[in-house]
Amino acid sequence: MYPTADEKAVIDAAEALMVKTMLRYDPSHDRYHVQRVRKTALALANALPTTPDLLVVELAAILHDVLDKKYGTSVDIITDGRARQITQIIDNVSWSTEKQRRASGEWGQWHDGCIELHCVQDADRLDAIGAFGSSHTPPEDLLLPLSAVQHFSDKLIHIHERLKTDPGRVMGQKRHKLILDFMEAISDEANCVIDPSFYNSH
Repeated sequence: MYPTADEKAVIDAAEALMVKTMLRYDPSHDRYHVQRVRKTALALANALPTTPDLLVVELAAILHDVLDKKYGTSVDIITDGRARQITQIIDNVSWSTEKQRRASGEWGQWHDGCIELHCVQDADRLDAIGAFGSSHTPPEDLLLPLSAVQHFSDKLIHIHERLKTDPGRVMGQKRHKLILDFMEAISDEANCVIDPSFYNSH
């Protein structure tokens, strides 16, 4: 049964490193974001018809921002042959990386077939939309409603189209609706829209 005692020790070490590392960085990628990605990635993995390697999924989710290129930390938590796979998954999680590698022809069979990668990618992307994604809008953007709408339109509204697992797509549809409703609310507030029912009742 997952995790074994040995796996739990590795997971705890990875989590401790993640918490220590994330304290130094911006709230959009804090430890709470990482824990949500971890929880979602495992939920997606367990919902699939064939269960992928859960330790690979969990460690890649926990460390996906610790080993992120923009943060520059290097670590070898796990000593068996899966360390390379975990690092490879982390190196390919972000949409910007995927987009660049597809454009350059570097995105290949491994990327399309690695279910562990897909679980972590979907979890990371799902966290950007829905209720938590809405709360990650930069404060300065919230002072400029039209800018906030543009932020959602440019960065978040197409995320549900990039999900790869079937359970991820189901979760994405619900969260996508929240994004659309939030965009409509921002527009209404920016333009001081009064509900038409008010005029119909007078």
